[in-house]
Amino acid sequence: MRNPRLWAHLDTGARRSADDGLLLCGATALRRIALRVDRESARAVFRASGLE
Repeated sequence: MRNPRLWAHLDTGARRSADDGLLLCGATALRRIALRVDRESARAVFRASGLE
C-alpha cells in the first residue's frame, strides 16, 4: 500500500493471469488485498481533500 505503482503492476499481472487461467492459487488473498488498497486509497483522498 505504500507503493501504489508497484501495487498497480502486481494487480494488473494478477488479473491477467487469472483471466488466462494461470493463477492457480491466491486469487482470494489478492482480492482482499485489492479491497484494502482501494479502501486506504479512498481514505487518503478524503483526508487530503478535508472530507474526513
